[in-house]
Amino acid sequence: MITFKKLTWKNFLSTGNNETTVYLNKDSATLVVGSNGAGKSTMLDALSFALFGKPHRSINKPQLVNSINNKNCLTTVEFSVGRIEYRIVRGIKPNIFEVYRNGKLLNQESHSRDYQKIIEQNILKLNHKSFHQVVVLGSSNFIPFMQLPSHQRRNVIEDLLDIGIFTKMNGVLKEKTMALRHKMNDTDNELKILKETIKLQTSHIRELKKIDSTQEEKRTKEIGSINEEISVLEDSNLGLKQEYDLNYKTTVEGHEKASSNKTSHTVEISNLKRNMDDVVKESKFYEKNDHCPTCSQDISTELKESKNKECQNKAKSLNLEYVNTKEQLKVSESEVNKLYAQIVHLNEVNNSIRQNETRINILKTRVEALSQKADVQDTTEAESKLSEDKEKSLKLLELRFEQTTLTSYFDAIGELLRDTGIKTKVIRQYLPIMNKLINQYLQVLDFFVLFNLDDSFNETIKSRHRDEFTYSSFSEGEKQRIDLSLLFSWRQIARMKNSANTNLLILDETFDSSMDADGVDNLLKILNTLGKETNVFIISHKQDLLEGKFPMKIEFEKIKNFSQMKKGEK
Repeated sequence: MITFKKLTWKNFLSTGNNETTVYLNKDSATLVVGSNGAGKSTMLDALSFALFGKPHRSINKPQLVNSINNKNCLTTVEFSVGRIEYRIVRGIKPNIFEVYRNGKLLNQESHSRDYQKIIEQNILKLNHKSFHQVVVLGSSNFIPFMQLPSHQRRNVIEDLLDIGIFTKMNGVLKEKTMALRHKMNDTDNELKILKETIKLQTSHIRELKKIDSTQEEKRTKEIGSINEEISVLEDSNLGLKQEYDLNYKTTVEGHEKASSNKTSHTVEISNLKRNMDDVVKESKFYEKNDHCPTCSQDISTELKESKNKECQNKAKSLNLEYVNTKEQLKVSESEVNKLYAQIVHLNEVNNSIRQNETRINILKTRVEALSQKADVQDTTEAESKLSEDKEKSLKLLELRFEQTTLTSYFDAIGELLRDTGIKTKVIRQYLPIMNKLINQYLQVLDFFVLFNLDDSFNETIKSRHRDEFTYSSFSEGEKQRIDLSLLFSWRQIARMKNSANTNLLILDETFDSSMDADGVDNLLKILNTLGKETNVFIISHKQDLLEGKFPMKIEFEKIKNFSQMKKGEK
């Protein structure tokens, strides 16, 4: 078990040169409060930076140094893994990165990136991503699971179970499959050319053996005919090369640009659909609600009419933009198809050039052979070349068979890597555990329903009387109980999946937007199930609502542009 014990920082973000210290395993639950900008979430950024070299929030590394002092930024975190004590020191201006094991500095000869891998793979066995699934529940990345569309719910679970690697593998596989198909096309072209070469060479050898001194006139006539054919082929190649050289580069660039436009329009249409759904949702809210579920104030008819009119205007604007973008997408698709057809044509032109060149070389060889006036034609060299070509053809056929076999393997692997393959199998194995945990937490919250997620992450909720409900049919308070149960179930699953067990849990303004007295009671019920070995920090704006609910309080304030901490037990 990882036991986080102590965190210190100075000259970090808005904190000055005076060192700030937080003991992470002192109390079972600690409330962290302060006004906006006072430095409440700085604690979380300092912890994340000390462990992983990057903050919790999206802040560039140079911005982490206090802008007034502009130097000596330093963070230190102390923790134990079993009986082994660790201390990590990380700083900026000057750059510092030190890891101590039982008071002794670990070998620093390796590159800092390798040094970081030692922390994540051998000590913590947590990376930055899994740390923020198991330890930190922040408002910046917390959206109630049940308010997400089904495909986004799937993405959450894939991240939770760390199976997104299969999506990346599928992308790599698609690239390899495309490269293989290009190689197969090249192999087919080589075989086609070689087949024609063998055919001509065989004919050439056969004809060589028939030539003798009595065929001089026939030979001269044949040379003239061949030279005429060579001239025709060379003229043809000249025109084909001009067409290819003039158009290929611009056509490929145009195709890439049109494909990029098509992708942009597709993404824009997806965004517009989501925005239109949001407008419809907002309009329905004002149609169905006479009271605000958050502040319990009445919603006036004038406000509802105003909001509905505003939603209608937004909907018209978005619909117009959607129609325009659809038309642009059609234009882009047409352009992509048109340019792709041109690329296919130009590739055929290039193949024709190569075939003509092969034919020209063979004909020139034939002319050279016919120009020899020996009574007996020597076919040794031609037969040797024919033998080489046949051997090369056999090797190409073997290569083509290997490529075909590899294609079938790629297709089979592709089936496994699709959403309906390995990922679904993994998810189905975890679904019973997920549903069991969710229902256990719901019972802790005195919410006696049977909650079940299927492998498409659609919910079925049944009451004691077996009546079926959906998430949207419950009150805001009941929805919050479901959200809490899901949230802590995901924490348990992440800990199981990542084999991560730690004393620390940080809630960073997670429920501030919907927290009321009932919400506080629900949260406390969940926290009371976590056990004595868990140390919880609740970062919140709602000091009045949470006052007196926790054994420890830390308050941050800003004095002369520097954040500082004052704390005291309740």
